[in-house]
Amino acid sequence: MSAAGFELVAHVESDATAAESYAVNFRPPPGIAREAWAQPRDMVVQTADQLVRELGLAGGSTEAFDVLAAGLPCQAFARIGRSKLRSLASDEEAFRNDPRAKLYRRFLEYVEAVQPVAIVIENVPDILNFGGHNVPEEICDALEERGYRVAYTLLNAAFHGVPQVRERLFLIALDRSLGIRPAFPEASHSAQLPAGYKGSRTVALRHVPVEGSRFVSLAPTDAGLPPPVSARAALSDLPFIVEHFRDPSTMRRRRVCDRLLYRTFADLSPYGRLMREWRGFRSHGEVSGNVVRLTPRDFPIFRQMHRGADYPQALKVAETLFQQRLEAEAILPAPGTARWNELRRECVPPYDPGKFPNKWWKLDPDLPSRTLTAHMGRDTYSHIHWDSRQQRTLSVREAARLQSFPDGFVFAGSMNAAFRQIGNAVPPLLALAVAKQLRKDLMREPAERNTNMGEPASDHRADWLPTAQILEDAREGVSNI
Repeated sequence: MSAAGFELVAHVESDATAAESYAVNFRPPPGIAREAWAQPRDMVVQTADQLVRELGLAGGSTEAFDVLAAGLPCQAFARIGRSKLRSLASDEEAFRNDPRAKLYRRFLEYVEAVQPVAIVIENVPDILNFGGHNVPEEICDALEERGYRVAYTLLNAAFHGVPQVRERLFLIALDRSLGIRPAFPEASHSAQLPAGYKGSRTVALRHVPVEGSRFVSLAPTDAGLPPPVSARAALSDLPFIVEHFRDPSTMRRRRVCDRLLYRTFADLSPYGRLMREWRGFRSHGEVSGNVVRLTPRDFPIFRQMHRGADYPQALKVAETLFQQRLEAEAILPAPGTARWNELRRECVPPYDPGKFPNKWWKLDPDLPSRTLTAHMGRDTYSHIHWDSRQQRTLSVREAARLQSFPDGFVFAGSMNAAFRQIGNAVPPLLALAVAKQLRKDLMREPAERNTNMGEPASDHRADWLPTAQILEDAREGVSNI
């Protein structure tokens, strides 16, 4: 939002490490103490009025904020998260009972308290089919009752310059008195979505009402647009990392904040240049986040996997390596003996390919990446580097690049915490596209607005002015992004 010209005046983040990352990268406005700015907060117990008092903002909660944006927790909505919740709770309905599934109702209480001019909500597409219930339609009902014009759609990050196929729902609400229909950004890139993503979209849209829905179906991508940003274009200039198998002690000592020289400064892709030179987050010859997992059993498997291969193919490679280890023994161990079992543990991962076909995946350098998830905080096998010489999973910085975080953005906490923050984030380039469209709409002259949309006029925040002034002041900064 800040890159589009909005002033960040407050945030609510319950994870202490993520809150610290936010504070490190976005300075508090004048008059707000850093300690208060970096404080983690739980939206369940934190009220808007308390937030205003703790940060020392002028006026009450209805005067302090013009735009309210929320990336609500998605674990209970995402199908992959639902499966995890079922296994942990031994309850088929665990996802329904997860408290995070009800946070959108708490967010609506924030809307009531703040009465913002504009609202932006992001979540996974599966929120459209939460056990047969379309949650965005419920949110739209509530917001329309509060005086807003609303719309929602599905946007894929690959169509907006992000080197990742990542489908997400965005809901926009605008005060009805503005006379503006919510709009969404046009694609900047073309892309062919894998079959799996098309199928997921079809399942998600199954519960969109045929009539009376606020869902906006976007026009097909213009065939004249540039192709999607590939993994190669996104990552090739980053440091060449081999310490994890050549000198593991060096990798164990390396921290997320430690910096290494870029691999190359020649033939830099436009995307790589953008990540290095993002205004406010420029890097200067070095970059942080060059840490990877130490999983020595799997390095030989990574090396021999084909680009684009997944776990079943990895398991075949592992079985071949296991046979080679058996044949290298002076006396061939019999199946089931202690030595046979020991060698197998050293070579073969224990996962059932029928249950975990997508647990491993080696990037195809000529295509965008698959979706990064918060589960990368536990393992990164879903994203193995395509360069077999490096025989490893992605580094923190490489994951950040695929998510479109600029190189000057730093992550607080450990490697696991950094991966979790990256996987949970809205890709900055996608967020920028949405925010720029919102800025464009809010900056319209009154004569450009559609004040007769067949709906009763509303005096809800009819005296709106602050957002326009904030954006007008930021024009010069936005033009350089």
